[in-house]
Amino acid sequence: MISIRKADERGRANFGWLHSQHTFSFGSYYDPAQMGFSRLRVINDDAVAPGAGFDTHGHRDMEIISYVLEGCIAHKDSSGNEELLSAGEFQLMSAGTGIFHSEFNPSNGRPLKFLQIWIEPNATGGKPGYQQKDFGRAPGLTLVVSPDGAEGSLVIRQDARLYQLWLGLGEEAGLELAPGRKAWVQLVEGELVVNGERLAAGDGAALSGEPHLSFSAVQPVRALVFDLP
Repeated sequence: MISIRKADERGRANFGWLHSQHTFSFGSYYDPAQMGFSRLRVINDDAVAPGAGFDTHGHRDMEIISYVLEGCIAHKDSSGNEELLSAGEFQLMSAGTGIFHSEFNPSNGRPLKFLQIWIEPNATGGKPGYQQKDFGRAPGLTLVVSPDGAEGSLVIRQDARLYQLWLGLGEEAGLELAPGRKAWVQLVEGELVVNGERLAAGDGAALSGEPHLSFSAVQPVRALVFDLP
């Protein structure tokens, strides 16, 4: 079974300095039919104006992934991490017992665009953690997040995996899922056919009971693929 979440059906928020599109219910946007998928709770497509950002705020018991699409994030948190994340980089912050952080666009003229993703951990508590890495642009599927750090991936506190997918025009890829697993595909750019269904940029697809995922690029593609319990 596959269900498409169209880009133009997402929730929206406009604060002037921030334009955000919400795949699932978040903040003032509430849709009881869109409360998440498996352990995936948030996919926000954020655009932050130059010199603006999120002031210091707290999280706990959540695995928070940021994927920079354009520009740069200036990150600072209560665990002493002070980092810059450039386009193409992934950040995984395990909130654990609690962490405070801020995220800003340090540029004077260039917008910041990034995906903010929340995944529920498999257990509450634990020491907060921080990881960051650029996985490049290798064609096909690249594992970027896993529970065991396989293939140099970032380690998440959940039985979940996240892949980066790059495909050129006409290229194909596939992914096998273990019995009972689910998948979410978030198309960042391009046009992609997933198990016979066509996605446009910004669309998402929830897949259940599909042991094999097949990807075919109608236009050059960048996407994220989640393998979920």
